[in-house]
Formats: sequence, structure tokens, C-alpha cells
Amino acid sequence: MQQTVKLIENSYDNISLYNQFIEHGRHVILAEAAAMHDLATSITNDFAKAVELLLKAHGRIIVSGIGKSGHVGRKIAATLASTGSSAFFIHPAEAAHGDLGMMMGGDVMIAISFSGRTRELLPMIAYAKTLDVPVIVITSQKGDILTKEALLTLRLPELKEACPANIAPTTSTTLTMALGDALAVSMMRYRGFSRDGFKLLHPGGEIGFRLQSIGRLMHEGEAIPLVDAEEPMREVLVTMSKKSFGTAGVINKQGELLGVITDGDLRRHADHLMESMAKDVMTCDPVTMRADDLAEDALILMNERRITSLFILGKNGKKCPVGLLHIHDLMRMG
Repeated sequence: MQQTVKLIENSYDNISLYNQFIEHGRHVILAEAAAMHDLATSITNDFAKAVELLLKAHGRIIVSGIGKSGHVGRKIAATLASTGSSAFFIHPAEAAHGDLGMMMGGDVMIAISFSGRTRELLPMIAYAKTLDVPVIVITSQKGDILTKEALLTLRLPELKEACPANIAPTTSTTLTMALGDALAVSMMRYRGFSRDGFKLLHPGGEIGFRLQSIGRLMHEGEAIPLVDAEEPMREVLVTMSKKSFGTAGVINKQGELLGVITDGDLRRHADHLMESMAKDVMTCDPVTMRADDLAEDALILMNERRITSLFILGKNGKKCPVGLLHIHDLMRMG
């Protein structure tokens, strides 16, 4: 193990070898980028027909493939499911041992085979025919056995793998995944699938955090640092110190937010601070958000305005603060 680490360290000392690594990496990415451009220009009416077929499915979208195509198929199924389509992956080998029962009338099948000759997919396609389940094949080859059985074929452009031996699935898997993304996003746009849909389907993880409402994160009730517009600054300072947010919201007799007092306001009025009232020191018309706004939008706004806290107003359109969101709340949750 120590010898292996030493060899790696020695190779990194060789600038020529290091530059070769960089050149090889760039070559792969540029080769795949060029192939992606060819894929974009190859989109035809067959793609549009495939989107229409998937949209009209009364059942689920079943994705299948084997080897690297299977790995890509799992990702495509997951993307479809997360963007509002009922989709799942079936492994061809498991299908031949009973999982064919997961397919039913009204479904649509997407079969992925770069060679177009993946015989493990034939039993699935044959069973799909007995249920009148339409099959969409994604492949790069012409005149292959799978396309003869398919209702629609989405063909990848002629390509060379980024692998120097032109064998390891590299460019082909990138294009297949991109084509799956294109199908999913096209359907998503047609359906008007929005952030509200993502919010329902992604309650966990980073996406779940970004799409949750501010109302779930904000401080409420007695924790909100609020002071009356006529309140002496001596008392305002006590409130700001007790609440520990470095700010105070200034309200009128009706409880409406008139302004905010921050540490910057205290410094700007230091000469006459103790003789002033809250309304004399506050910054008027502060930046606010609503309780049903999203945490992601709050973080963007706070970064753009370079502020550390936001007073949150209710959903009824009134200017009465119902909570306070601090940047630390977003950092802790994110």
C-alpha cells in the first residue's frame, strides 16, 4: 500500500504526466460535448411522438436495459418519477423470473440498448405486445432486432466512444441519459409541473429544504423582536439584546411593520441614540417576505441585499409581521 501511494506521489511530481492527465480529461469532455450537439440536431418528429405517447399513458412508464444501459435506465426512471410521471425500472433478468407481472395494460415501455441486439429485452417486449403496451426503443444501431419490435425508435447519432479503444460505454451513456432528460423535461413543461410539484415529491434532502416554506423555519410569537414606534431607544436596545437577532422590527399601534433597526442604524445614530425613539432611528420600508414564500428564494434575496434577517408577513396581505427568519436558520437547515 505504501509503495502504491509513493508511486502516485512520484507520478504527480512529473509535470509532463500531469499535463497528459489534463489533456486526456479535456479530450473526453470535448468529445462528449460534440456528440451532445449532434444529438440535439438529430431530434425529429419521432421524439415528439414519443413524448406524446408517454403523456397519453394511462398506466406507468417502465424503463429497462442491461449493463450500462440498465444503470442509465434507472436514472431515467428516477428523473421521470421526480418530475411528475409514474415510472420505475425493471431489470430484464428479474423480468424473466416473475417481474413481468409488474407490467400491465396502459403502461408504456422504454427499452434501452446501444447495440439494439440485447436479447434479454426480447421477452419483455414480447410480453408487452400481449398487453398492447407500446414500446419505445433507444438505440444507436440501424436494422437491429429490437427496433423491428418497437412502436417507436429514438436513435442516437453515429458516434465514437470517448474510450480510446472505442469500447467502454462513455459517449453513448451520456447521450442516452441526455435523451432521457429531454423526454422528462418536455413532459414536465407540457404538464406545467412547477416547484409546487417538486415540493410534494421531494420532501427530503437539499431540494426538500430549498422548496419548503419560510413559515416552517421562521421564529414566531414572543421570539420576534418587535418594538413600538414611540418606544425610547433605551428600551429598544434591551429588546434587541434579549432577542439576540441584532435587529428589531418597528410597528405602529395596528401592529403593522413600519421599519427595522439594525446594528448599522445604531452606529449611524450613535451621537443622539439615547435621546431618540425607535421611529427616529429605524430604516423605513424594510425588505420582507411572506410566510408561504420558499426558503430558496429567501436565501437568494438575503444574499443579494446583504442582509442577515427578514421579517416575515402573514399570508393575508397585511403588513403585520408573523415571524423572523435569520440567515443562520437557513444555514442550519441547509
